Amino acid sequence: MKTSRRNFVKTLGAAAVAVSLPGPVTSKAPGIITPKSGRLKLSFWKYNLKLRHTFTVAEYSRNSTPDVLCKIEYEGYTGYGEASLPPYLGETQDSVVKFLSKVDLSQFNDPFRREEILDYVANIAEHNRAAKASVDIALHDLVGKMLNQPLYRIWGLSKEKTPYTSFTIGIDKPDVVKMKTKEAAGFRVLKVKLGRGNDKEMINAVRSVTDVPLYVDVNQGWTDRKKALDMIYWLKEQGVIFVEQPLPKERIDDMAWLTAHSPLPTMADEAFQRLPDVARFKDVYSGINIKLMKSTGLFEAKKMITVARALDMKVMMGCMTETSCAVSAAAQLSPLVDWADLDGNLLITNDVYEGVKVVDGKLVLNDLPGIGIKPV
Repeated sequence: MKTSRRNFVKTLGAAAVAVSLPGPVTSKAPGIITPKSGRLKLSFWKYNLKLRHTFTVAEYSRNSTPDVLCKIEYEGYTGYGEASLPPYLGETQDSVVKFLSKVDLSQFNDPFRREEILDYVANIAEHNRAAKASVDIALHDLVGKMLNQPLYRIWGLSKEKTPYTSFTIGIDKPDVVKMKTKEAAGFRVLKVKLGRGNDKEMINAVRSVTDVPLYVDVNQGWTDRKKALDMIYWLKEQGVIFVEQPLPKERIDDMAWLTAHSPLPTMADEAFQRLPDVARFKDVYSGINIKLMKSTGLFEAKKMITVARALDMKVMMGCMTETSCAVSAAAQLSPLVDWADLDGNLLITNDVYEGVKVVDGKLVLNDLPGIGIKPV
C-alpha cells in the first residue's frame, strides 16, 4: 500500500511540521513572485562517479558509484538534482531512469506548490528513494534560485553554525590506511570504517598518524553484542566520539541493549530510512544518520531533524559518494545537526559541480541561490 508524505506528517503530529518555503500569491505588490504560464520540465542522464581510492566497508569494495543527474527547468531557471546509487540502496541507474521517465512535471506550472509536487512524485511508485531525492533536490534548488536566496537563509539558518565534517577512511591494509590518513591532514575529525575483523589494526594505524577525534562506522559488521560492548569501551579510550550501525539492522533488541550499556552514542544508518523510523528508534539508538538518498530528499530530511530533536535524539547529516550537488544540498541543513559526514564529493575525481567547501575541516556554505552550486 502506497503511503503519501501527508500520511507521514499526520502520523508524527505537529512535531514533524517543517518550515515552509514562501508560496506565490496573486498580489502585484513589489517583490512578490507570481505563477507564470510556463510548465516544469524534468530531464535526466546517467553518470558514473570515479573514486580516488578503492572504497571498502564491512560488506563490499568498489571503485566507482553509479549515479543519475537531473535538472528541472522553469521560465529560464534551472534546478539541479542527483541520485547516487551505492549497492545497499537497491536502486540502479536503470531503475532510476525508469522511475524518472514516469514523472510528468509538465502538469505543474508553479514550482512553489512544493508539497503537492513531491506528494505526486512519492505516489508514482513505492521505494525509489534516491530517484525521488533527485527530484526533491532539483525542485528546492529551482525555488531557491527563483527567490535568489540560498536555502539555509530561506530556512532562517546561520551558515556560521555549520559543523566540522569528517573525512572517511575505508578499510584497508595498515600502510594504505596511514597514507589515506595523512592525505586527510586538514580535517578536524575522521570517520573510520570497521567491521571486517581488523578493527584494532585499523584504529592503531590511524592513531599512528593523527590524534584527531574519530567517528567509527561498523556497517552492521559486528554480530555479538557483548563483544561489541567491549570494543566500544576500547574505542572510547582511543578518542572515538560515536559508533555508527554496530549491529545488523534487524537486531532491534540487541541494539537497544547495546545502546543502554554503551559509553558512547550509537547512531542508526542502514536501519534508519524514513520519517516514521525516527520515533521507532527512540531508545534503540542514541541518534540517526540522515542521508538525502534514504530520506527522498530535503523535504523529509528537515522533518526528520525536527522529530529527532523533539525526542532528544542526536542528529548526523551524512551522504553517499556524490557530486557537490547532493552534498551541497545536504549541507544547507547542516547548521541544525550535531555531526556531519559530508565528504562524498571529496572522494571522487570527476565532480561536475562546485558548491560547499571544506576549510580547515569546517563546512563553508556560499551565498549562491538554491543549494549553492554551479556546473563546472
